[in-house]
Amino acid sequence: MESNDQPEKPVISKGLDAFFTNIYDIFRFIRRFFREVLRPPLEVKEFIRQCYMVGYKSLALISLTGFITGLVFTKQSRPSLAEFGATSWLPSLISIAVIRALAPLVTALICAGKVGSGIGAELASMKVTEQIDAMEVSAINPFKYLVVTRIMACTVCLPLLMAYTALVGMAGSYLDIHLNEQTTLMAFINKAFNDISFLDLFASFFKSIVFGFTIGAVSSYLGYNASQGTTGVGKAANTSVVVSMFLIFIEEIIIVQVVNSIR
Repeated sequence: MESNDQPEKPVISKGLDAFFTNIYDIFRFIRRFFREVLRPPLEVKEFIRQCYMVGYKSLALISLTGFITGLVFTKQSRPSLAEFGATSWLPSLISIAVIRALAPLVTALICAGKVGSGIGAELASMKVTEQIDAMEVSAINPFKYLVVTRIMACTVCLPLLMAYTALVGMAGSYLDIHLNEQTTLMAFINKAFNDISFLDLFASFFKSIVFGFTIGAVSSYLGYNASQGTTGVGKAANTSVVVSMFLIFIEEIIIVQVVNSIR
């Protein structure tokens, strides 16, 4: 008797198959988002609610983190500049660091941990309890109502939160500089924004838009396609944070290289 058993695929082959299948699924997911985003009906109320959840609900954590970032970075930079008698350069140094790098990155990482995990857990919970299937039966487009609104909210709110983080960070820096060097507010502003160009502002806002879209897309994809019952909820929330942060760092490196080549 000849055996009809198929030879089992090697582990590496299985891993590659799963990897490219996931890449294809992600591509289809993002393509569907762009196809649905402007197609009526527009879920305006849900979009506004998600903006409230992403933006307003993050203000307290963003305020504290941004203020401490500006304050601590100023304190850490002062001794190095003092060795060369260049403490007057502190406002310019802090503004460049905060606006070019710290504000977009800190905001994105905070939102990846707070917002990304929340979206992943919420959508995964709806998936495993079959609420998404119930919406489809009720003639509601769950993808447009649940996914599109969340990705759009993250994409719109991240640049606004980034600008607020930069403002709060500069306020923390000014407080420390004013207490130590008695610098006036107008002098601080003039020195801080003397070396900031339009390209710096554009790059920061562009990075925030990309980071926001990444957080929304990753967490929505993992939550919307969750499985394995309640275990999948925790997995979706945790993986949303890890993958979002990893992609944010990769995007940061790429965008910085492109901007520096233009500069």
